[in-house]
Amino acid sequence: MDILLVNDDGYKANGLRVLAETMARLGDVTVVAPKKPQSAMATSVSLGLKKLAGKSLPEMGPGRWYYLDATPVSCVKFALNYPFVERKPDVLISGINHGHNASTGSCYSATLGSAEEGAINGIPSFGVSLNSFHSDADFSVVAAFLPDLLKHLLENWPKGLYGLFYNINFPNCKPEEVKGVRVTRMGRGHWVKEFNLWEESVGRLSSIADTFGLSAADTPLEEGETAYHIVGEFVDDESTGEDADHRLLFDNWITITPMTSDNTFYAEIERLKGLGLNKDFKK
Repeated sequence: MDILLVNDDGYKANGLRVLAETMARLGDVTVVAPKKPQSAMATSVSLGLKKLAGKSLPEMGPGRWYYLDATPVSCVKFALNYPFVERKPDVLISGINHGHNASTGSCYSATLGSAEEGAINGIPSFGVSLNSFHSDADFSVVAAFLPDLLKHLLENWPKGLYGLFYNINFPNCKPEEVKGVRVTRMGRGHWVKEFNLWEESVGRLSSIADTFGLSAADTPLEEGETAYHIVGEFVDDESTGEDADHRLLFDNWITITPMTSDNTFYAEIERLKGLGLNKDFKK
């Protein structure tokens, strides 16, 4: 089995290394990951006239490794144009992300954006995340359960469903503390107090920088500019329900949320038709 691995935390991330080691037990691994962390880039593509630097990394392993100085979705496109130009991979796995991608956070996730790009290209695809943002997080719970989950899902992959991919989130706990697996839905919520003055965010910025190997250094401002940083506090919507993915995840369940790249709201099509919006204009 040919396995393509991508992520959004960058090619040096521990989660990607653990994923490569885990998946190497199931097949031949190829890694194409961003040169630098690219969280919350969703389905962004590196367009324009900018040169995109890529590099083969023969010193890394298992499998073939490359980095691309571009967004995660661009890494998928690169993989399908170079290492997999003759034949598509049998499966694409994006992760292991440092931090969960549950609830409406999944709308911004480049981990899931990469899985969606795989789905658009007809590849069985998965986004895999751990509910810990620490750079030295313990990924043993993923290594323990992911291989069997993937085998089961791939053996029963439905035919004819356009754009299907699975969002799998693992709790931040020891394998023996996991309560089980739940197939569920995306939770509902939103962020408040998202924009903070830079000076008030320095402490939190430093911890984020340590996790992802970034620099939290201040950048020069032009005259009249004010510096901000997006932090935010997540608030559950009243309709989210106890069966939502993030609620279950924080209660030590592994969650599997089916998703699709087809954003059409099919039920609304019929309602709008019932309102008489389908019209023929006579010439």
